[in-house]
Amino acid sequence: MPLDRTSETLLATVHASPRAVGAHDKAAWVALFAENAQVNDPVGSRPHIGAEAISRFYNTFIGPNGIVFRVDRDLVAGRSVVRDLHIETTMSTGATVVVPMHLRYDLVETSDGWRISRLAAHWELAVMIARLLGTGTSGVLAGAKLGPQLVGELGMGGAMGMMRALRGVGGHGKRLARRLFTAAAAGDAAGVRALLDHRAVIELPAGTRIAVDEFAERVREIHWDKMIAAGRTVSASVRVGDAHGVAFIDFAPSSSRIDAITVFLDDAEG
Repeated sequence: MPLDRTSETLLATVHASPRAVGAHDKAAWVALFAENAQVNDPVGSRPHIGAEAISRFYNTFIGPNGIVFRVDRDLVAGRSVVRDLHIETTMSTGATVVVPMHLRYDLVETSDGWRISRLAAHWELAVMIARLLGTGTSGVLAGAKLGPQLVGELGMGGAMGMMRALRGVGGHGKRLARRLFTAAAAGDAAGVRALLDHRAVIELPAGTRIAVDEFAERVREIHWDKMIAAGRTVSASVRVGDAHGVAFIDFAPSSSRIDAITVFLDDAEG
């Protein structure tokens, strides 16, 4: 369906990010973020909060590299934009890795226009490391250079904060997500409910809360692929009827139960 003016403006703001990255225009990229915005990249690592921290993040992970966004689709709901994509990164040593990713941008309207209040990058650090090392000598050299860059720009605490992304729900979370989708595809509301925390919230589409029974009915025969575990969230590219989208499954901090399901769709009727 046609986008309204606000959605078009949100997309324009988001699309400015890869343009600035591709042009290596640090000032333009940092200026896209609101005051006290945060970059959580990857989700599960320690967030970079505020302009100074975001600037150091750029110096470490964007400035030295060539980055290309291969976008499959953009999804807009409320004041959020989700991108389903792969990112191709070429390191200074020549090593190139392609990593599957889901990006969520939450935006806020300011006196200077729309700005990004939070960028959440869902990708798997372990997968990226394995692919980098798999490129051979150039990948090993890139990894050796990245360590000092991390410490130099972010400090030892920041470097350790990045490594937190290696922990999270991981394979166990993916298995539970598959069980959720399998039950939902069969219209099994009881099977869905058994995986949820008692306070769980379901939004389908994003921004619209629905009950478990309605969720199981509306996503009957759901299809999914490109599943990513980052922090305590599993994201997946999905198809619901004729609509395509991305589902985010958040797990409760103290358990393996799901406490939120948020589905962004390219068709708001779902």
